[in-house]
Amino acid sequence: MGKPLLYEIWQKPATSCIIGICSAIWFFIQKKNIGYSQVGLSYEAAIEGQHWRIITSAFSHVSVLHLVFNMSALWSLGVVEQLGHIGLGVEFYLQYTLVLLILSGILVLVLYHVLIQKLKLEYFRRVTAVGYSCVVFGWMTILAVKQPSTKLNLFGVLYLPISFAPFESLIFTSIIVPQASFIGHLSGIIVGYSIGWGLIQGMDNYWAVTMLGWIILVFIFSLKRSGTFDLSFIEIESVTDPTLPTIGFVTSGNSRTIQTEELSNRIAEIV
Repeated sequence: MGKPLLYEIWQKPATSCIIGICSAIWFFIQKKNIGYSQVGLSYEAAIEGQHWRIITSAFSHVSVLHLVFNMSALWSLGVVEQLGHIGLGVEFYLQYTLVLLILSGILVLVLYHVLIQKLKLEYFRRVTAVGYSCVVFGWMTILAVKQPSTKLNLFGVLYLPISFAPFESLIFTSIIVPQASFIGHLSGIIVGYSIGWGLIQGMDNYWAVTMLGWIILVFIFSLKRSGTFDLSFIEIESVTDPTLPTIGFVTSGNSRTIQTEELSNRIAEIV
């Protein structure tokens, strides 16, 4: 007999919170009838300054099956929170989730840039990626390095040796789900190996909080600068160097409007 669900949630508090956040965002998106093109990550949107999409794309999902698949894999990978004795644990999980979230999104854009500008593959201009799979593949890879004897449990019926799971899952999802983002999943794997092999290290609570603060600032600034949201309480003024903006708070107005664009001929990739 398995452990009670409440006990499992207690053992995986960070994972449980992330699953709750992704589920709540999915319900909100469905209720508000928001399309993936409005929250997903694309090369053209990033060029226009919509860097906030690195965050919104990760927590948004195309369908309930997309959400369930990602959250099921994430739940199994939540075992990382229980491995404090080998240098992992809850704090490590939270700290490097931030790293995976940001670096994998940036790497996706870098790879898109190379494919579009260097290899002239214009197809990738039309791709919009959504989903938490970048982070899922990253944790899968870190666990494969740190705890290779572990098995990944998917839906309670499929068990994959974790040491092979990243590339097995990469190939499997690319074949079974044609819309699955190969670039997004590969980016998560690359960042995951960088963390697992110690190429990216040194994160602690101080740096995690600092990084979170900068993420929030950049998120809000890019929303305002790109014109996606009319944040009337923030005013951006030019200084001596017009490329260096300043942010000031003004008291007039408290309304907020949402500006959206109808993006035609857009291709979705789920991650």
